[in-house]
Amino acid sequence: MQIKEIIESSKRHWETALPHLSIDCVVFGFDQQQLNVLLLKLKDNAENWILPGGYVLKKEALDDAARRILKERSGADKIFLNAFNVFGDLNRSEGYFTEYDDDLWHKQRFVTIGYYALVDHESVTPVIDASSEDCRWMPIDELPEMVMDHKSIIENALATLREQIRYKPIGYNLLPEEFTMPELQRLYEAVLGYKLNRGNFYRRIMRYNILKKLDKERKGGAHKSPILYSFDKDNYQKALNEFSW
Repeated sequence: MQIKEIIESSKRHWETALPHLSIDCVVFGFDQQQLNVLLLKLKDNAENWILPGGYVLKKEALDDAARRILKERSGADKIFLNAFNVFGDLNRSEGYFTEYDDDLWHKQRFVTIGYYALVDHESVTPVIDASSEDCRWMPIDELPEMVMDHKSIIENALATLREQIRYKPIGYNLLPEEFTMPELQRLYEAVLGYKLNRGNFYRRIMRYNILKKLDKERKGGAHKSPILYSFDKDNYQKALNEFSW
């Protein structure tokens, strides 16, 4: 079924979903080198890249709706999502559906709630839904052309993450259970968009007592095996309200 047929066959959303309210999910992942975001590509149009999004059911809490939408649209499951902003500019969504009849549900004005999540790349296997032909991780600094205001939503989510990284630790959901200090530093650099001094980074991270130094090293490679660390879950939670760069 083509995308236009899929959209036109779902005109009766008003029976089950709240009018004028939608949710869009920005899922950030780190692949040890760069920060990526999970995107969908709609059928029939090479430029139709979108965020995993959808509508809120009448008998559904917002957070539950966000998790359901992400699962249905991309296959991503059991991810902790954080609401970060609301987007409601005039004609933010209506203009995308100009070729459709005016009574189409999607063509109405929608205010969308943005949610973001931080996940380890290896924990999410992208899966396409019925209206999409692709679902993949895309580098945050190489975003394709996107529909409506979805690129702006991603930029807002990234700005929020960069602000929060200055007073809250990150990494718990973006790195594997065991990691090296250079890997943690690369994560911070990928989020912030610039290089950090290695010595300063090490001192500031260790000051907050959120890491456990493991009694083992990663084997392999021509050089000295790097020391491995893991997050101390209890101290990590305490530091969320105290972390400052």
